[in-house]
Amino acid sequence: MKRRYALELLGLFGLGGMGLLACQRPPVTFNGIDITGAEYGADFHLQGHDGKTYSLKDFRNKYLLIFFGFTQCPDICPTALSRAVLIRKLLGKDASRLQVIFITIDPERDTPELLAQYMRAFDPGFLGLWGNLQQITEVAKAFRVFFNKVPSGSSYTMDHTAISYVYDGNGKIRLALKHEQTAEQCAEDLRNLMQSAA
Repeated sequence: MKRRYALELLGLFGLGGMGLLACQRPPVTFNGIDITGAEYGADFHLQGHDGKTYSLKDFRNKYLLIFFGFTQCPDICPTALSRAVLIRKLLGKDASRLQVIFITIDPERDTPELLAQYMRAFDPGFLGLWGNLQQITEVAKAFRVFFNKVPSGSSYTMDHTAISYVYDGNGKIRLALKHEQTAEQCAEDLRNLMQSAA
């Protein structure tokens, strides 16, 4: 009798457990770097090109794509922002769930007014963030982003990290998208991230 009872329990918990396992979603794989749980990029407090001050809490329920750059960048920054335009297009009806943020690393030249013009050139919905040099340096350090002023003729250019960070709708950092990833690969990562939260 005891043996039969034990077998019934095994059937309940063993088979039930198998049923639960079968219902679990397979782990999500990404084209970018999965940095879920990273302890950097926790927040920022910077001025938007619209004059408002922003931090991560202002984007609850939005997915964020954050890139550090400068408006006079000859190739990397416009390429990253052009890719962001295409990513939103590829997301279709989910495009409204994604906020693109561009944080300047060149506050000396990138005024809020210039950032506003630069954002409009790509997408009016993109947000440019600005701060003084100390604020930008602190935020870049918090995101592990490197930047450096490099003399160029009578002016200068900027060397900088070319990674785009992705946050989920709960304000948690999740992905680092490499510069060489295509818009299609990035959109696939965002779609997978959105679907895994559904």
